[in-house]
Amino acid sequence: MPSENLRWETLEALKNSPKGKLKYNPDWLENGEDILSGCIEVSSLSPLSGQILKRLSPHPLLKTYSLTSCVRDTSPGLSEDLSAGASFPISPREISSPTSPPPVSIHAEEDEQKAEEIKEDSVVSPVASSPPVISVLSPRATQMAGCIRMCEQKHKAKAKAELSLRQEQQERLVATVVNRESEQLKRYEEFMELKQRQEYQSMRDMMEKETQESLGRQEKLLEEHKHRMKILNLRLREAEQQRQREAELERQRQVEGRERHRAINAIQEEVLQLNQLLQPRPSTNTDPALDHTPYITRGNQLCSQVSEVVPASADGQFRSVEDLTVAERALQEMRSLVRNLQDAVAQAAERKRKEQEEEEEKKRRHEELKAQQEEQKKNAARSAKEKARKEGLQTGADESTLKWYNMLQDQANQCAQAFDELSKAKDTQTKKLKMELQKAATTPVSQIANISGAPLREAFDKIDKLLSNHPVTSAGKTVSTSHHPRGLEFVSYKLAEKFVKQGEEEVASNHSAAFPIGAVASGVWELHPKIGELILAHLHKKCPYAVPHYPPMESGTSVEDYQKILGYRVEDSKVEGQDSFLKRMSGMIRLYAAIIQMRWPYTGKQGPHPHGLNHGWRWLAQILNMEPLADITATILFDFLEVCGNALMKQYRGQFWKLILLIYEEYFPRIEAVTSTGQMGSVTRLKQFLETSLRTKQIPVPRSELGSAFFRS
Repeated sequence: MPSENLRWETLEALKNSPKGKLKYNPDWLENGEDILSGCIEVSSLSPLSGQILKRLSPHPLLKTYSLTSCVRDTSPGLSEDLSAGASFPISPREISSPTSPPPVSIHAEEDEQKAEEIKEDSVVSPVASSPPVISVLSPRATQMAGCIRMCEQKHKAKAKAELSLRQEQQERLVATVVNRESEQLKRYEEFMELKQRQEYQSMRDMMEKETQESLGRQEKLLEEHKHRMKILNLRLREAEQQRQREAELERQRQVEGRERHRAINAIQEEVLQLNQLLQPRPSTNTDPALDHTPYITRGNQLCSQVSEVVPASADGQFRSVEDLTVAERALQEMRSLVRNLQDAVAQAAERKRKEQEEEEEKKRRHEELKAQQEEQKKNAARSAKEKARKEGLQTGADESTLKWYNMLQDQANQCAQAFDELSKAKDTQTKKLKMELQKAATTPVSQIANISGAPLREAFDKIDKLLSNHPVTSAGKTVSTSHHPRGLEFVSYKLAEKFVKQGEEEVASNHSAAFPIGAVASGVWELHPKIGELILAHLHKKCPYAVPHYPPMESGTSVEDYQKILGYRVEDSKVEGQDSFLKRMSGMIRLYAAIIQMRWPYTGKQGPHPHGLNHGWRWLAQILNMEPLADITATILFDFLEVCGNALMKQYRGQFWKLILLIYEEYFPRIEAVTSTGQMGSVTRLKQFLETSLRTKQIPVPRSELGSAFFRS
């Protein structure tokens, strides 16, 4: 039905109209409250309500008459109806019941503000004091009011249900919120407790850290204090050491000053003594024409020059080094003056000696007859020796070899006697000079090592300068052989002795040291031949097998003296062991074998070696001509061939191999025949060496031989 469908639309429109929002409560009558309390005018419908009513009812509206009109609807649709004299029909029941509800209930709830707005919008009738209006509604209006009433109740029930449901939801929401807030409060409390613990822990850590930092600062301060104390102690110690050094320097200065003073006094004394030698001696057999006046005049000048220095040093002020140098120069010039005078005297004596020789020549002629007779006796003895040599090997050295040996020993003895005054000097200055010269001679030899060519050349240069009368520095002091008239002889003798001692000790312990020592010795020998003769003399004296010479035991010689002659060391009547003896002999033979094949590459001299391989060949041939000795012959043969065999092989080639074959086939059995069972070590080494050499036709180069690359390093 269309009318039924539009009914609900009408109710919805009324509900949404401004009048439908007025407050209305059906229970007001039951509670004794005025329905229209708070309202000034009658609620009016919306402007569209007339049109809606027309649609709901096809019949024309009945005209109603109101007794009194005190309120007029302000809606446009209703105003037109009222102005046309139409009104809603009102039933008699509604008129008779003054407490019945109003015909139209727009809404149950309305706020006071909306009521005031409606009150302002409504039109108040001109007659304010008129009685209340009684509207007579038609049946349809009554029916509509009932429908509205039923709709309101339905909506009220629905609102109550929704309200109860909303209250439950609200309660559940509140409970949920309460639980959540409670949990959040617990979490917050736990969080605050955690923060409190963390703050407490951080404060405790901070306090511990501050404590540790405080302890660290204390330790650092303590360390700094200790460091400052240490530095202070070091400075105090350095200050004390500086004071001690200054005191030591002062003491040393005074000592050196006193030494210079004593040296100047000694120089003055020696100058005065040398000046006495310039005076002519009538007792000497000199040439009367020799004039001593120039020598005496210059000697007196030198004495005056030295005397000018001495008084200045006697007043408590020590003389300087320059003063000592002046005095030493004066002494050297005085020595030269005396030497020149002695040479002049010697020349005069030589002239006189020649005159005496002419006188003695006659006597010598008379003695020649006796000499010829003695020569015949010697020839007979020599013939007997030659006959014995043809029957077997020699038991001693050749006469020429012995002569050479004795000549070298005589030269060494003469050299020792020449510096006997220096050796036996008792004054401090001379002793000091002797020690300085000996150190300057022996120290470079001790420093020779198989390292490179540069240290070897440095040692050689020091030795060469010393032997050339040039000043050299030794142990921080400058020394020269010109400081003493016999300084050169002393240095030469000690230097040669030191070379042989190095072979006896250094080479014996380290075979590779033979070549560097031999190279330096060969170079010194080439520039200073006298040193070579002294080296041979010392070598022959300590090792007679280097001649070769087997000294016989002469009558009246004790066993200890004879063992010394053979090269043994005898101390407190105790002879050294055979192993030690053989070791020393081996070292010296190896040094000799190295010397005869080495050439010093820096001398620049041309010509043959001063003591070359020909002497090695001669030594080897003489050894084979002599009866072998137990133990010693096998040892020195092996050492000599191992060091010098390769050089001899290159020099003599086929002749050398003939000699090696002779040693193996004929001489070696003789060695075995005189060797006991306990002395076969050296014999076995020699046999293996000979067999290997003959099998390979080659003698290897010694491992420690110095090549050209060594001297370039």
